[in-house]
Amino acid sequence: MQHIAFSRPGRFWRGNLHTHSTRSDGALPPEEVCRRYEEAGYDFLCLSDHLIGRYGYPITDTRDYRSNRFTTILGAEVHSGTLSNGEIWHILAVGLPEDFERPNQPDFTPHAEGESAGALARRCVEAGAYVAMAHPEWYAMTAADGATIGAAHAVEIYNHGCVVGAARGSGIGIWDALLNEGRRLTACATDDAHFTEPDHFGGWVMVKAEANEPDALVAALREGAYYATTGPEIHDLRIDGGVIHVTCSPAERVIALGAGAANEARHGKAMGRAEIPLTDRIAKGGWVRIVLDDAAGRRAWSNPIWLDD
Repeated sequence: MQHIAFSRPGRFWRGNLHTHSTRSDGALPPEEVCRRYEEAGYDFLCLSDHLIGRYGYPITDTRDYRSNRFTTILGAEVHSGTLSNGEIWHILAVGLPEDFERPNQPDFTPHAEGESAGALARRCVEAGAYVAMAHPEWYAMTAADGATIGAAHAVEIYNHGCVVGAARGSGIGIWDALLNEGRRLTACATDDAHFTEPDHFGGWVMVKAEANEPDALVAALREGAYYATTGPEIHDLRIDGGVIHVTCSPAERVIALGAGAANEARHGKAMGRAEIPLTDRIAKGGWVRIVLDDAAGRRAWSNPIWLDD
């Protein structure tokens, strides 16, 4: 059994899914944001400005900034409804069409006449977008909150801007809690770059697709054919003969995780591969995911292998 990110045809493309420009609360105009990501070696970018009335409900058109080696995906960070703590929802929608019907959300404050966040997320998915619950730790999102966004594909489990600016950039606990409740969710790492501080080039996704084109990339994201990273690379992930086989860039530790407290680790210096038994304890929840760390403390996360597949 090979993870879909490694079994499907194509190659890996590096991209950032969460970024802002002067069309909302970013410091740089869209053209400059795209230029910087292309010069930094990224293959693609989603410029996800805030879809609220304060900024004119932008789905920022970045098509003019594509090149032979760099592409852009239209999208937005959408808002409607509130968490249980009263904070307004932040939902990442990658691959929104320009004619997407805007929510009734004038600003970053709760708006009683707006639709629910769950309904908005569902509309984004139905419009063809890949949808992720953004920066859970940053605004104290709970698993109960996450359960209301039933249409989401993913949880943002690393947000570089929130790490740099607030020391609250994780979504691991929410992701695992929802996985433990039976949700088939993937996870992404992003920048959430505003270019107002060193909040860029810190977390990204590696997406497996046959072409560096928006439709192919969004389809792969929706299918879970990618992994998240702050640096390390995962080259292969498969289960064979009751053993989890991982091939990767040099790593200091490779950890297999299952439901609850299930885990098994391998430690070493510059490991390029690891073999971990798929124990009954790890397998009992129906899924297993991999985390690996390199010598610099950078981390990569696989999406789950669903064992019933």
